[in-house]
Amino acid sequence: MPEDLLSLPPAVERWRRAEASRRHPVLDRLEEATQALAERTMQTAAGQAELLAFLVELTGARLVVEVGTFTGYGALAMALALPDDGRLITLDTTDWDGLGDRYWAEAGVARRIERRLGLAADSLDGLLAGPEAGAVDLVYVDADKKLYPRYLDQARRLVRPGGLIAMDNLFWGGAVAADGDDDARQVEALRRTARAARDDADCAMTLVPIADGLLLLRKR
Repeated sequence: MPEDLLSLPPAVERWRRAEASRRHPVLDRLEEATQALAERTMQTAAGQAELLAFLVELTGARLVVEVGTFTGYGALAMALALPDDGRLITLDTTDWDGLGDRYWAEAGVARRIERRLGLAADSLDGLLAGPEAGAVDLVYVDADKKLYPRYLDQARRLVRPGGLIAMDNLFWGGAVAADGDDDARQVEALRRTARAARDDADCAMTLVPIADGLLLLRKR
């Protein structure tokens, strides 16, 4: 993944975390473990994870679906914001050696999180065939960008009226606004996703300039 365009200057980010952020110690430890991996740029940005957790609490969410678990950092942030009987279903093709599970248990939220392994599109179709269809409060997508248009369609059918959809990396390091990109399939899929969101009268939408671009939709 390209580097985030909108990272804060390091000194400002250190101040934000120290003075203007409620940091959970287990979340910090999971971030540290994730940053030791070669794939560390796949982690949801810390400030964005805080925003997602705030949206979970703001909307009173009780059922969340995450597309793309990685090490479970985003899942942990959102699960911490859920009520005791809340449920988060997270989808990925691998469990990354169970790294996230250990920190979920340490934070006391493992019972709120259900991991489902397999292709995310197939797992979403499974949810659409079950009681979750039309009942999900928030869907967060941070997975294969080439499949974003499909994920958006599936997420729209999963969320309840008033529910939220959040999709990461809409800027793709600035490539969506550039010509001649080498990553054309991802870029075109992201552009199609942005246009679909813009043209969908059944959803309110905004593209938030945080980290690498967070697309937010609210189903009317």
